[in-house]
Amino acid sequence: MRRAAALAALTCALALTAAAPTAAPAAPPTGPDRQPAGPDQQPTRADTGTDPASRSDSRPTSRPVSLLDAVPRRGVLRVCTTGDYRPFTHRDPASGAYSGVDISMARDLAESLDAKPRYVATTWAKLVGDLAAGRCDIAMGGVSVTLPRAREAAFSEPTRTDGKAPIVRCADQDKYRTLEQIDRPGVTVIVNPGGTNEQFTRSVIKRATIKPHPDNTTVFDEIIAGRADVMMTDASETRYQSKIHPELCAVHPDRPFTFSEKAYAVPRADLQFKEYVDQWVHLAKRDGTYKKYEDAWMAK
Repeated sequence: MRRAAALAALTCALALTAAAPTAAPAAPPTGPDRQPAGPDQQPTRADTGTDPASRSDSRPTSRPVSLLDAVPRRGVLRVCTTGDYRPFTHRDPASGAYSGVDISMARDLAESLDAKPRYVATTWAKLVGDLAAGRCDIAMGGVSVTLPRAREAAFSEPTRTDGKAPIVRCADQDKYRTLEQIDRPGVTVIVNPGGTNEQFTRSVIKRATIKPHPDNTTVFDEIIAGRADVMMTDASETRYQSKIHPELCAVHPDRPFTFSEKAYAVPRADLQFKEYVDQWVHLAKRDGTYKKYEDAWMAK
């Protein structure tokens, strides 16, 4: 009797087992280019959810705001300028007002961005550093393109070509035409410190006396007064200074000692803003705007 009961219970248990579905392990999801992992294959970081790329794809990324957007929103274009380099930039010591070829261009650039210019005073030694530190949006005012500067800032399409040339008292213009004539004992070469004028002068003058003069607005008075003999600066400046100082003559400004280009410096990483400034300069050169401003100053 007991045996019959045990057999009946076993039969019942077997029937229940046969009726239950068999649970199979879930296969990993497969894509069109990926095969399921085999028994000896290790799961990848994507399989375990630890792949950095897959995580970053799901998070929104923030991009720095370009000055092309920030300047119109702010309504102000901050312009670093030295204010001591006519005809490009000049700050009136009495009123503090700025004028010059590139000051007029700065006004036009700001207007094109629905903004007004705000001039940030700087020096030639600090110009590019102030731009890189974010104290201004653009540097303007007869800025020469150099490789050391290009390591810290980007430059726009050039506005003009230039190069270093001498300016002397007109009575001495035949005495100081070559570097050999200038670099002699007894000759005093005056220079404003911190910029490309000083860099060039110190690279070529070895025997003449180099006289630094901190104020670029009065440096030419030193030559007129006989306290210096020569200054080597951009040919464009020698032309302008000889017009406003009849005692001084520009020496072969059409054949300078060096080649350089002038342009506007912008933050190195802001490519959108640089492309806009490039296009703006391109149009201003082609439609005569830049030449109009330059001619107005050179006629003074």
